[in-house]
Amino acid sequence: MPENTSTAPARQPRDWIKVLAGYREPSNVRSSYELVISLIPFVALWVAACWVVQFSYLGAFVISAFNGAFLLRLFCIQHDCGHGSFFGNRDVSDWIGRALGVLTLTPYDVWRRSHSIHHSHAGDLDHRGIGDVMTLTIEEYHQRTPLGRLMYRAYRHPLVLFGLGPTYLFILQNRLPVGFMNQGRKYWISAMGTNVGILALLAAITYFGGFQALFLIFLPSTLVAASAGMWLFYIQHQFEDTHWDRAPDWQIHEAALHGSSHFDLPPVLRWFTANIGIHHVHHLYSRIPFYRLPEVLRDHRELIEVSRMTLGQSFKCASLDLWDEKSRRLVSFATARRMAA
Repeated sequence: MPENTSTAPARQPRDWIKVLAGYREPSNVRSSYELVISLIPFVALWVAACWVVQFSYLGAFVISAFNGAFLLRLFCIQHDCGHGSFFGNRDVSDWIGRALGVLTLTPYDVWRRSHSIHHSHAGDLDHRGIGDVMTLTIEEYHQRTPLGRLMYRAYRHPLVLFGLGPTYLFILQNRLPVGFMNQGRKYWISAMGTNVGILALLAAITYFGGFQALFLIFLPSTLVAASAGMWLFYIQHQFEDTHWDRAPDWQIHEAALHGSSHFDLPPVLRWFTANIGIHHVHHLYSRIPFYRLPEVLRDHRELIEVSRMTLGQSFKCASLDLWDEKSRRLVSFATARRMAA
């Protein structure tokens, strides 16, 4: 499990900002290359699945499920566009992000605003509920009604959190600018424009592959990417020794460094997830392009062990559900029950 105390670097969290600023400049050539080597295989696998579906439903399903990995990488590129870190020109980043939002079923401007709130308040117990995984303290959980506790337990169940939840989020919830419906037409334009693009995409898939293509090609890649993306987002902040505070103790740089994990994945998974596992560095300085994050760890090795976890270690975090403000750690329902007893 990640350790935040004994492995903390000598610099204070806010001191890293000047250091990391040296890595913020993207390379337009490199960014274009990363986009091309992600987008072309994704489209090629979709075309291959459309051809294979004529002969084998299972073959088309397997190809499409694997293609979810490329769709996940495209979402990670969209994520960099949202931070203005992918291309030197912000307008180019935004329009690339909007186009990718059609493939990822994510209205770009709505998501960018929600994600900005997440970065501004990660680890802040006084500002939860937008752009994060809902997390209650032990006290808040016990203050809920029996039905409220049951609903929260259902929400935190892995089947819901990593299965039904992502399906609902990307297929249904993203069709409306949820959370920003009364904050201007910009978000409505983003959501409705993305919906029009998605309808055009679905019409093209149906035209070339038939209705079976929707279920055997479009849905598998979408749902695999959605579930994997939710797992990544969860594990980046939901680990035992993560960092939560209330005002005035909450500090954004402290929460960024110690409340975000270094999810040290195998090289292949690191590529498909666009280095998003180096999340503590990303939260400290979100303008760093994803392909430059390994440079940071190479040049500043003291950051490698901060909140580091491996793929195997990460699975234990799926059972963590409540924040204990006394011991300052995330605990399971069973542990909270034993503590209460």
